[in-house]
Amino acid sequence: MDSSAVVAAVLEEPGGEEMARRDGPFLLSAVNLCEVLERLAADDRKKRRILEMLEDIGLVLIDFTPDLAATAARLKAPTRSVGLSLGDRACLALALREQAPVLTGDRAWSKVDVGVEVVLIR
Repeated sequence: MDSSAVVAAVLEEPGGEEMARRDGPFLLSAVNLCEVLERLAADDRKKRRILEMLEDIGLVLIDFTPDLAATAARLKAPTRSVGLSLGDRACLALALREQAPVLTGDRAWSKVDVGVEVVLIR
């Protein structure tokens, strides 16, 4: 999952209903968790509640390992034209490793081909 999909599910934004129809488990890179917590302005009290909510929707947190970091770095060139961030590339790297589709609300992802199925939630 991309952080945009997580935020849509948690805040019931557009795309959240699509996420509600899907069954987990959903994998989330620790880098993307940082983006989610930033977006939700999570202080310590909110962070605990958010982590509980993420567990409830079937989210599995995945460490950002050196191998994932190397893959994310390699993805910079093929994704530069659409401006994908480190978090975006971390998500794609995890999807590549797991040979799994990626869920996102960011339409720019559909404009790059890095060997990952991109599923737009909105």
